[in-house]
Amino acid sequence: MIPAQNSPTGEGAPPRFRLLSALSYCAPLLVNGIVLPFFPVWLATHSFSDHEIGIILAIPMVVRVLVAPVVAMIADRLKERADVLLWSGGLSLLTAVALFWTTTFWPVTIVYALQGATFAPYVPVVESIVISGVRRWGLDYGSMRVWGSIAFIVSTLVGGQMISRWGGGMVLDVMVFGFAMTVVMAIFCPRIGPTRRRGQPINIPAATGSGLREPHLLLLLIGVAIQQSSHAVLNAFSSIYWHQLGFSGTEVGLLWSAGVASEVTVFFLSKRLNRRFDAWTLIRFGCAISVCRWILFPMNTGFAGFFLLQCFHGFTYAFVHTGVQRRIMATVQETQESSAQGAYFFYVGMAMALMTLASGYLYAWLGVVSYYVMALVAFSGLGLVIFAYYLQPQRVLSGGKTSEAA
Repeated sequence: MIPAQNSPTGEGAPPRFRLLSALSYCAPLLVNGIVLPFFPVWLATHSFSDHEIGIILAIPMVVRVLVAPVVAMIADRLKERADVLLWSGGLSLLTAVALFWTTTFWPVTIVYALQGATFAPYVPVVESIVISGVRRWGLDYGSMRVWGSIAFIVSTLVGGQMISRWGGGMVLDVMVFGFAMTVVMAIFCPRIGPTRRRGQPINIPAATGSGLREPHLLLLLIGVAIQQSSHAVLNAFSSIYWHQLGFSGTEVGLLWSAGVASEVTVFFLSKRLNRRFDAWTLIRFGCAISVCRWILFPMNTGFAGFFLLQCFHGFTYAFVHTGVQRRIMATVQETQESSAQGAYFFYVGMAMALMTLASGYLYAWLGVVSYYVMALVAFSGLGLVIFAYYLQPQRVLSGGKTSEAA
């Protein structure tokens, strides 16, 4: 969704930048492909209640969003941002190993919270490196980001097969393998030097104003964070719910993979979509689809129906996420890139943490009816996004017309 352009400086990207960037996305999303859908199943196998599951999943999110922006700002000042990834992946690997010796509420909560803190900066820093490549050398964002989504699909499908065969206990084994891969990719992640002010593609609007303090960008990030937090009940309890409906581990894996496969489709079509729609249209459309998705989710339409609803994820996440990346790129300088990604991560993570904490109580009280509450949450986020659109500065073009930056 972020437009690829020709480099205005004439310099070329470092060798294998696209390949190593794609693999750098694959490593953390390999972990997420197991942890997101199946860690709640592992918790359920140890007889944690719905309230406890909500708390265990929420506390690391709070820790994560407090750590990520701080580390992201530090990364902006380092000679090599990729160096942050090595300690992030290494310490996260240690926490995954520690979970083998924790099976009660407080030990699991503490160790998982530590994992949230150590793994927090990994994806935002990878994102900032890739966006720098887009700025400097006119590379296509979608063609690199898509491989992370593919890795998520593969790990989710394999994880579903393993759960069907060996049960939820295998989650930790795959988690350890995934974190080991993050360490490996931290070693090979592209080293492109510190952030800089020059090298942006010429027809991507130059960042102006106060960057991260622009009111419309701040309101946009908050609105999107609220909309994204409406995924909380899905993330925390959908796997458990689908198992209760009689779906096998393989079917649950397929349902999760369908959502990410729709992301992949969006990324593959990014150039064409970018030519037809601006960033604001993508964001607003994705938020609107979120409202529809959660209204329909409580209806037990069988495997085919849930599969179709999962395919909406390409709109409710991929459209919104890539639209936000374009707005960040148009508003802030490269010297603030990691900080911008950290801020985006902070708002989304904090909203998701609070909503995940609430989801444990909502689901225990309302069951699948809690998805109607998520529809209201998504609608609130959409309202803030629309307000942010009208709050942004207008660009005056020739002929006295105004146009919003993509």
